[in-house]
Amino acid sequence: MKNIFAIIVFTLTTCLGFAQNKGKALLDEVSEKVKTYENISIDFKYTLENLSENIKQETRGDVVMQGEKYKLNILGVTQLFDGNKLYLISSEDEEVTITSQNEDEEDAITPSKMLSFYEEGYTYQLDIQQNIQGRKIQYVKLIPIDSNSELKSILLGIDAQTKHIYNLIQIGKNGSKTTLTVNSFKTNQPISKTLFTFDTKKYQDYYINNLD
Repeated sequence: MKNIFAIIVFTLTTCLGFAQNKGKALLDEVSEKVKTYENISIDFKYTLENLSENIKQETRGDVVMQGEKYKLNILGVTQLFDGNKLYLISSEDEEVTITSQNEDEEDAITPSKMLSFYEEGYTYQLDIQQNIQGRKIQYVKLIPIDSNSELKSILLGIDAQTKHIYNLIQIGKNGSKTTLTVNSFKTNQPISKTLFTFDTKKYQDYYINNLD
């Protein structure tokens, strides 16, 4: 095949390599900019869709990140990661579940990994550019290298001006589609020194489920 269509293959390979390099370069630019921030505060909308199962769920949440540490509020549950332990705090159930965060789950995009998860395990390709409410959003398509991954692809929308992530669209092989859209992106905000510290005194009446 290569001998017969040498010119076509060369052209396609060159174009794909160019697109992949430009896509990776854009994501690297985003990552390098993010690393300059002391902390990041994001308000977002999270949507889960599965047309075959007739499912569509929407919710809002917020997260504060500082390095690997984060505090995430979503679906009535607070997720607090202090860099070592993950605390799942449910006010409705009055329960706290404590565990070591499993970094072996490569498909799991945690808040602390949201802006850097793509650095390994994916091929990259520039996708479409859209004008959304006056903002130019450049999409980069990520395809898992691991054929056993439950993910089919990921689209990362990057604001061409600010170089911040606008949204993340994750497509599963089971037909599911999850979209995280950033409504507010703030950096270097004044935060409490104990924001990422679990205070047992506040949860004395809660059931503590320590899985470690």
